[in-house]
Amino acid sequence: MNAYKEIVENGFWKQNPAAVQLLGLCPTLAVTTTAVNGLSLGIATALVMAAANGAVSPVRRFVPSEIRVPIFILVIASLVTVIDLSINAFAQPLHKVLGIFIPLIVVNCIVLARVESFAAKNPTLPSMIDGLMMGLGLSLVLALLGAMREVIGKGTLFSGLDLVFGAAAKPFVLTVIPDYHGFLLAVLPPGAFLGLGVLIAVRNWVEMKRVASAAATSTLSTSPIH
Repeated sequence: MNAYKEIVENGFWKQNPAAVQLLGLCPTLAVTTTAVNGLSLGIATALVMAAANGAVSPVRRFVPSEIRVPIFILVIASLVTVIDLSINAFAQPLHKVLGIFIPLIVVNCIVLARVESFAAKNPTLPSMIDGLMMGLGLSLVLALLGAMREVIGKGTLFSGLDLVFGAAAKPFVLTVIPDYHGFLLAVLPPGAFLGLGVLIAVRNWVEMKRVASAAATSTLSTSPIH
């Protein structure tokens, strides 16, 4: 249980792909114009990562090391094709918005990195959980960054829900800032860089406070009583 707890903590916090490892920045910066877009691509990536880790782990001993990377990419490409066709079938408007970034999951360094560094060295179940947690950690950052950019840039939140759930979801879009004329910088690539920088800074500040608090508690517990 401690091992699984560590996997979850690494995915969401200690080794978060977007906020700590800074991997896969292309979709992170390009797709996160809204919270819905960011979360949708993040969940698609998480499903691919979990399935890829689960597929590679059982056969890792039978794959020659010289050709392991092409085989891993072939497995990832097959899974991405399934996700791509599924989104196109069930949420075609969303598929049009995400566009090329769904097929680009194949070459996303986050996916290949987890397959190479974890799934190729560990049993199947922990590998699947690791892929899923890393993907969900990425999804969290994409959703937060998309929400920040959407609120500052458009004054709304959850715009684009109709792309996923149809026209019936339009009433659930929130107008955070009424009569807002927008802030163009937030929805352009520079806004993505600034927003990601803010998220990384907040994460690092929280981690520093946590480490300092743990160190202070440890010092008090080991201090001799006079």
